[in-house]
Amino acid sequence: MNVVKRASTAAVWLGLRHSRILGIWYWVSGETVCYQNWAPGNGTSEEDCEHTVRSGAVQSGGDQHWISRPETDKLNFICSRYE
Repeated sequence: MNVVKRASTAAVWLGLRHSRILGIWYWVSGETVCYQNWAPGNGTSEEDCEHTVRSGAVQSGGDQHWISRPETDKLNFICSRYE
């Protein structure tokens, strides 16, 4: 979260994707999401009805809640390397 606080955008991509067909959030690695820290009104089944492809981001300020954003938004992102 310290990295996120230094972001130059209001939110940072987390690597979360939303499947409208299955109605679930999952990590780009394919794992399902266990921990959740959604901001009120985000991460709900309402995304299932949206026509835009949604991805998950974390707010860079405040309580650093997760938010649902159209994947066309231009935000900073967090990278990690798996070995």
